Amino acid sequence: MVQGVPLPTTDQRIIHSGLTWQQFEQIRNGFGDSRRVRLFYYDHTVEILMPGREHEFFKSIIGFLIELFCLETNLEFEPLGSTTQERQGEAAAEPDESYCFGSAKLTLDLVIEVVFSSGNITKLQRYQALGIPEVWFWEDGVFSLYGLRQLEHDQVTYAPIEQSEIPELKTLDIQLLGRCVLIAQTSRLEAARTLRNAINNS
Repeated sequence: MVQGVPLPTTDQRIIHSGLTWQQFEQIRNGFGDSRRVRLFYYDHTVEILMPGREHEFFKSIIGFLIELFCLETNLEFEPLGSTTQERQGEAAAEPDESYCFGSAKLTLDLVIEVVFSSGNITKLQRYQALGIPEVWFWEDGVFSLYGLRQLEHDQVTYAPIEQSEIPELKTLDIQLLGRCVLIAQTSRLEAARTLRNAINNS
């Protein structure tokens, strides 16, 4: 963040359609290494997202709680944050949070998006093109989980799931995680204590 310039409260989003991959790369190069901007490309559409303070709060809290779960359950993980995921000429995305579990992998196990506007279907299409096995959305105080499914003729699609299908996360109570995210709006310590106690008493 630029010194003395606070984050805006709400997200700022710009969408341009009808652009080529080469034009997307020019836009990306123009922003350089700016951490205030996240860029996405799919189906000739470029999305430029400047996350607001509330967005950054929730994405950070979700990441913190997932990592706390991993530490409490002795689970090895690789946190990759908003690392760019890309399939040359087809799709690119910078998720809010992303992870590999157990060991590092070329393809992420999980990406997480905090959503304050519509467009989940488009977001899923991006990640489908990138082959991400599981996508979580945090929207209106609840998680929505999607798992990648193999169809006939090597086609794939996402289907809603109630519980993570990532082997290392099968014991993570998603409803509990959601409650802890909401608790964290008032107290981060209480949110961590609630999650830790539930893990240790299970």
